[in-house]
Amino acid sequence: MKNDPLKVSDLDFPLDTKQIALNPLEKRDESRLLVIKGQNLKEIVFKDIVDLFHPGDVLVLNNSKVIKSRIIVSLEGKNIELFLHKQIEENRWQAFAKPAKKLSIGQVFSLGDNKIRVAEKLESGEVILELNLVLSSLEFFDQFGKIPLPPYIKRPSEKSDEEQYQTIFAANSGSVAAPTAGLHFTQEVLDKIKAKGAQVVYITLHVGAGTFLPIKSENVDDHEMHYENYEISQETAQIINDAKRVVAVGTTTLRTLESSCEDGKVIAQKSSTNLFIKPGFKFHVVDLLITNFHLPKSTLLLLVWAFGGRNNMEKAYDYAVKNNFRLFSYGDTSLIYHV
Repeated sequence: MKNDPLKVSDLDFPLDTKQIALNPLEKRDESRLLVIKGQNLKEIVFKDIVDLFHPGDVLVLNNSKVIKSRIIVSLEGKNIELFLHKQIEENRWQAFAKPAKKLSIGQVFSLGDNKIRVAEKLESGEVILELNLVLSSLEFFDQFGKIPLPPYIKRPSEKSDEEQYQTIFAANSGSVAAPTAGLHFTQEVLDKIKAKGAQVVYITLHVGAGTFLPIKSENVDDHEMHYENYEISQETAQIINDAKRVVAVGTTTLRTLESSCEDGKVIAQKSSTNLFIKPGFKFHVVDLLITNFHLPKSTLLLLVWAFGGRNNMEKAYDYAVKNNFRLFSYGDTSLIYHV
C-alpha cells in the first residue's frame, strides 16, 4: 500500500521557546550531544565525540564564512534593517527589509561614500538593492554590516557574535547563515580526531537565507528548495571516496556531498544545488551526520527523517524536548547513524 504524501503538519512538534538557545555556551565543545543509532539514544558531552571515531573515518566540514550582511540604514529618523541575502550580480542584491513598507523604488541610502539604492520591490515583500561602493563588497560588509543572526534568536547581534557565530575553521566568505553543526568544534577536538587515525577535510557551501524558510505548501513535495553554491576540491573528493566511513558535519555538508555524487563517487567541482532530501532519498556518500536540532515544519527536519528514520528521529526529538536540550543554531547537537 502506497504511503500518503507527507504533509507539513506532520513535521510539527511541541516547542517551548525557552529552549531556543539565544547565546552560545562559553566553551564550544561542552554542548550536549545526542547519539542517535536507530531507536538507541545516548547522551554525551560533545568533546567526547572523539571516542566514536575510528581509523579510516573521514570528517567533512563546511568552511564557509558568514558575511556581515545585515545593514542598518536610517529613514526619517527611524532605523530600517536590510538583510542582503542573495547576490544577483556584482552590485545587485536581493534583501529582506524591515519594515519593507517604508521603502520606495529609487530611494538612496548613504553609508560613508557608499550608496544603496532601492531598485525594485518584489511581491514577496523583498527588495532588490543596487550597491554603488567605493569599497569591495566584503570590505563594505565588514565596515558597515552586522552578523545576520537567525530570526528565532530574538535579540540584537553583538560584537561577540562576530566570533561565536563563525566556525573556528571558517575561511571562504559567502554565507548569510552559519553552518551551525560546525560551531561545536575546537582545535583540540579536531586534533584528537586526527590522532584517532581519522582524516579531516573541508568543502565549501555558501548557506543562503532559504535555510530558515519554512515549508509553506501543505504537501511537502510542492516545496521548492533554494540554490546554494558549493565547491569540492580534487584532493578532498579523493579522500572522501577512499573513506571507510564518511562523517558529515551539518546538513550543508551532507547536501553538498550527495549533490556531487555520480555512480557512488564524489566528483570534484564548483556547482550549485537545490537538492531536496526527504524520506525515500537514497544516500550514497554519508554514513554519519552531526547536526543541530531543527525547526518544526522545516526542510532540515525532513532531511534528518530521511537519514535517521522518521520514528527514530521523532523519538530523539521527544527526548531532546523533554530533557531540556538547547535548540537550533546556538544549541546542542546530535550524531545520527544512517539507517
